[in-house]
Amino acid sequence: MGAALRNNNKKRMMCPVPWMHYCQVRGKCESSGIVIGLYLKEGEKDPQLSPNGEKLDDRVGGKISALVRETGMNGKLGRGRMFSNVDKEFASIVVVGLGREGIGYDAEEVLDVGMENARIAAAVGARALQYQGVQSVYVDSMEYPEQAAEGASMAVWRYNVNKRKHRRLAIPKLELYGSTDVDAWTRGLFKAESQNLARRLSDTPANQMTPSIFAQAAIDALCPCGVTVEVRTMDWIEEQALNSFLMVAKGSCEPPLILEISYRGTSPDDRPLQLMGNGLTFNSGGLCLKHKNSLHMQRGALTGAACCVAAIRAAAALSLPINVSALLPLCENMPSGMAAKPGDVITLLNGKTLCIKDTSNAGTVMLADPLIYAQTTQKPRLLVDVGAHNTGVQFGLGSSSTGLWTNSSDLWKQFRKAGSLTGDRVWRMPLWKHFKDLIEPNKTYDMCNKGRGPASSCLAAALLHSIVACADWVHLDTRGTGMLGKAGVPPYLLRDSMTGRPTRTLIQFMYQMACK
Repeated sequence: MGAALRNNNKKRMMCPVPWMHYCQVRGKCESSGIVIGLYLKEGEKDPQLSPNGEKLDDRVGGKISALVRETGMNGKLGRGRMFSNVDKEFASIVVVGLGREGIGYDAEEVLDVGMENARIAAAVGARALQYQGVQSVYVDSMEYPEQAAEGASMAVWRYNVNKRKHRRLAIPKLELYGSTDVDAWTRGLFKAESQNLARRLSDTPANQMTPSIFAQAAIDALCPCGVTVEVRTMDWIEEQALNSFLMVAKGSCEPPLILEISYRGTSPDDRPLQLMGNGLTFNSGGLCLKHKNSLHMQRGALTGAACCVAAIRAAAALSLPINVSALLPLCENMPSGMAAKPGDVITLLNGKTLCIKDTSNAGTVMLADPLIYAQTTQKPRLLVDVGAHNTGVQFGLGSSSTGLWTNSSDLWKQFRKAGSLTGDRVWRMPLWKHFKDLIEPNKTYDMCNKGRGPASSCLAAALLHSIVACADWVHLDTRGTGMLGKAGVPPYLLRDSMTGRPTRTLIQFMYQMACK
């Protein structure tokens, strides 16, 4: 065995994957590989393979554990090595660190660390095998099959439609290894595929994701799952007098649309959970044009609508016993002779007047009348609106968590729990009267979409709350989490790509509401 290891050492070379130190490679890439976990070394104890890893190690006569010892692996989270020609069934074996064994919920981090570690390890291993051209990737359940499925599926996904076919990185087939909990694995795949859908909708260039194209994509994604999608055109929007939405939309020659989506998982008499998604397919800022260096990422301003479509798709796939409705206004915010001018004032459905002082803050304006319409027509049990609104939350929280504003402490607890389980956390921000006083009153109008002071995200939430009449309401600002991933991107997502966050947290929240 020692001689064999010495020979293998001569063949070891640097792995092209940056977070893998070394690989053992031989010739061309093989078509089947496996990812197994390794727990962190503690004290005098050697690092320990996961239970499924130990079974595989026994099958190959202890070769994996011997290689782990020889290469000095210590089980540090996300660090791993790839070994080839160890097993006849799996041409490539990736051993990835899982961190400390038995770790669970961390109250200070508001995170189930064990679940998140499984996502990270599965993601690192699956992506390493993908880069090697492996066609079928088997993933160790790592004691959390649902989370392992999420990490692996999100890690290997790519938005590569606009690359030539021979330049596209192939997406391998994922299989569960060493566990009978297929239901949990499938549930994780559903959640990950839904977030990948949100990533695709958000990352598509604006010329390829206009309001009409987004509507068709939503129909293609939802209707096969039994979800009802109604497309409302300009005539209907004008008939309903949704003037705040039209004020934003009229600057573009692309016709605005509103999607009314309905999923019925229980009795039709049960009041639905109402989702509202900001669907700006491109936000140039209108006449208050955004900075040129950030304009390219404004294709992701529709992240709120994308998350809502993806979450409802998962609810249908999981057959959640809950009724969910969504209202998604879709338009572009562009500068033109028809565009809204800074200082324009409109009257909302509830009779209040709104001054559009800053046309680049279009998200709250376009949602104002649709929010009022949804409350009066749907009579929801609670209302959740999602969108990338203001940079204040990005300065405050970065990419660590999605900003949350709510008038219900119970809903905050539910979202906090959901975020701790999914690893995609939310953080409650203040909804104080202090901020409402900064958006109203004024001598000539009732409210302003900009307000006074630097707390832009809190001011936007205060504006929306002032027109929300229902008792239970949650506002999620994804400006720091749902758009281009920059600093602090988890290994199962990609830098400089849209993240699709917080889709899985929305799904988990709906699961908790449906399955108490």
